[in-house]
Amino acid sequence: MSDLKILNEKSLAGPVFGSEAYRQHEQLVFCQDEETGLKAIIGIHSTVLGPALGGTRMWNYENEADAIRDVLRLSRGMTFKASISGLDLGGGKAVIIGDSRKDKTDALMRKFGSFVDSLGGRYITAEDVGINTHDMEMVKLETDHVTGIPESMGGSGDPSPVTAYGVFMGMKAAALHRWGSDKLAGKKVMVQGIGHVGETLVRHLSEAGALVTINDIHEDRVMEISERYHTHVFRGRNIFDEEMDIYAPCALGATLNDATIPMMKCEIIAGAANNQLADENRHGKMLKEANILYAPDFLINAGGLINVYSEIVHYDRNESLRRTENIYDTTLDIFKVSDAEGITTHEAALKIAMKRVEERRMKPAGA
Repeated sequence: MSDLKILNEKSLAGPVFGSEAYRQHEQLVFCQDEETGLKAIIGIHSTVLGPALGGTRMWNYENEADAIRDVLRLSRGMTFKASISGLDLGGGKAVIIGDSRKDKTDALMRKFGSFVDSLGGRYITAEDVGINTHDMEMVKLETDHVTGIPESMGGSGDPSPVTAYGVFMGMKAAALHRWGSDKLAGKKVMVQGIGHVGETLVRHLSEAGALVTINDIHEDRVMEISERYHTHVFRGRNIFDEEMDIYAPCALGATLNDATIPMMKCEIIAGAANNQLADENRHGKMLKEANILYAPDFLINAGGLINVYSEIVHYDRNESLRRTENIYDTTLDIFKVSDAEGITTHEAALKIAMKRVEERRMKPAGA
């Protein structure tokens, strides 16, 4: 199957450069190595603000078209995440096609690192779903264009705790806007996805006195986290049938869609997953019409990016956490813009993020 045919499947219709999915992207790189079994795609959305930085995700996609669509959406989101956080970074992302529990090897990660290195610094990688700090060590053996490496190697370590802290800050801001108090004690929170970020978010919520229910595709992980933090475990067939105050999607995106939004019984959505809205415009408006307050994902999950950026500009974990706390105030500002202009919270966040990119794009070279 040719790359062009893949791009044209499943709504990636029309010419590659004219397709909506590829719009404004600078580069899409296909990486394959038969010896290690590596099949990866690197998407560079923008380098206007700086080199494109974004994590690498390893996932067993149903088909290659899904993988392409994911990397395009994720890399675009990274541009806005960096912009709204005030970082001098562009947006990029990578996906490795495969089961991280079975297919991942050190040799595969090193080969991926060599592909990253071949881009000459246009793309800087880090961790994402299915990838850990050890994997970044392997990548580091082949390229310096990597962040999120262990502190023992001079890096900032696992960015997941800082990502979770930012989501917690955004959730508290949403609670203040909706209920007049940012206290989460007694609030029913459904956390979907309890990987590294989800687990840390569960810890923050439990310590804050929230009534936490967890859900994940891995039963062993569910039992481990439930016992550790004394949470409820969702055993039903459809989590959106569950009564909850806050829904926190922390796994893959697009859980906010035509089928799920009409069923939702929550008042706030604030989670770590990227691209939570299956369709940014339509589903953002559906949430607004349903009076569900949505904390934009690329804003509140930016803590991990803020943390790995520290490796580039050389500040420590405490400074990363301090900067991540600013997500609280920025989230409140986004809600105010949304209310004042009658637009969705996603549109409000996107408007602010795009403004900074466009201002930099129009700035004369050397100015």
